[in-house]
Amino acid sequence: MSLLLPTRPTPIGGAPQPAARPASRPALVVLTIVFALLLTALLLWHTLVPDIGGLGLLVDTAAPWLVLLVIPVLVMALVSRRPRALVAVLVPVIAWAALFGPSLVPLDWNAPAASTADGTHLTVASQNIEASSGTGDASARTLAATGADVIALEEMTSDDFDSISATLAAEYPYSYGVGTVGLWSKYPVVNAQPLNLGLGWNRALGADLQTPQGLVSIYVIHAASARPGDVSARDSMLAALASTLPNDENLRVLAVGDFNAASTDRAMGGIESQLTESNQSEGMLGGTWPSTLPFTRLDHLLQRGMTVTSNTTLAAGDSDHRAILASLNL
Repeated sequence: MSLLLPTRPTPIGGAPQPAARPASRPALVVLTIVFALLLTALLLWHTLVPDIGGLGLLVDTAAPWLVLLVIPVLVMALVSRRPRALVAVLVPVIAWAALFGPSLVPLDWNAPAASTADGTHLTVASQNIEASSGTGDASARTLAATGADVIALEEMTSDDFDSISATLAAEYPYSYGVGTVGLWSKYPVVNAQPLNLGLGWNRALGADLQTPQGLVSIYVIHAASARPGDVSARDSMLAALASTLPNDENLRVLAVGDFNAASTDRAMGGIESQLTESNQSEGMLGGTWPSTLPFTRLDHLLQRGMTVTSNTTLAAGDSDHRAILASLNL
């Protein structure tokens, strides 16, 4: 006698059984969450990264681009197959959006109209002309063609100031130059003086522009170069400028030039606490260096006491820096 055991009924039509759920990877989930939190911390507190071997400089400069590190974290989350890993990826994305999103908004969306009354509007152009390019005159002509009221140039050679002054003489009768920086203006330039800012030689100047609305202070700066492991001279110059600004008695103040520092650089903190830099007219970050594929913005126009109506960059000459051009209501 044989014993018949009950068998599982075969599904009608031979329908296949549901596939087993793929196994998740708990260790990968933990790693994804840890990396997401570390990236978030790096975004929020990048200025606290020790500047050992130039690491701090590199992280500060690349801060807006750190969001690209979300991509490998996202891949890890997808491979882990767990929803909480995907949620963790959102944390650094939200942190990045909160930090840098507002600076990407086009100024054109909410900029006030430029004042049309005579003497109530000021347009300023600036560029590091790269001395070795030999195209300072070409840069000056390009910037003059924009209709700028004031032109500031940096990294001039000893011969550039006279040559550029001759090029601009008809439209810009007022000028002042010292060291590697120069200033040309349609308005009288008064109280001009060199500023060594602790460097020991002059790479900056301070002056007043005598506009119909009153004096406007202008500082033109060509900060010392910054290289990984060698930022002390640049940092000293920027700190000295930050210490100079509180002593300025004018209501309207401009600081313009090549700061050799991104807006996110810790060395800019003292200046940015007193002066502001507006968004780009077309949005995005407005990179100025290198000119062929601008990765970062080393050239700035910061101000107080005025309202910026436009802010953009443009190519001029063969410099490795793009020029900046900003207009302000006085």
